[in-house]
Amino acid sequence: MSARARPWVLPVSVLLALLLGLLPMPALLQPLRPYWLALVVAYWVIEDSERVGLGFAFTVGLVADLAFGGLLGEQALRLVVMAFILQRFRTQLRFFPMPQQALAIGGLLLNDRVISTVIHLALGEPLLPLAYWWAPLPGMLLWTPLFVLLDALRMGRGARR
Repeated sequence: MSARARPWVLPVSVLLALLLGLLPMPALLQPLRPYWLALVVAYWVIEDSERVGLGFAFTVGLVADLAFGGLLGEQALRLVVMAFILQRFRTQLRFFPMPQQALAIGGLLLNDRVISTVIHLALGEPLLPLAYWWAPLPGMLLWTPLFVLLDALRMGRGARR
């Protein structure tokens, strides 16, 4: 079954990523919350670049900005930068072994924190606490299981026996 035969996987995965981002967490664990939306958008940019690109990343980022109540356009900019880098290196990244791919995603998530910090500095907004710099680590560790899950759903593997 092709990815075209399962068009619901893309919007459902983005919706679930948004919901996971809104899910309340204890204050102690809050800094370790993975950027679910970035992980899901990264998967789709890598695996379905015909449908998912910069415009998609921008639109999803604006929806996230509205849903999370942050600075309008911040997440849109962060996701567009990530999608741009992924598009540029997509052909190489697709052939990386999964641990190396996870490291690359971790680097992108760290870059996301840098962009967020620069935006907050430029606008005079309060900076996130230093503990928030740990968030790329769980995102990097979750990349492989998330990739395998989304790939199985997209391709229809493992759904029926």
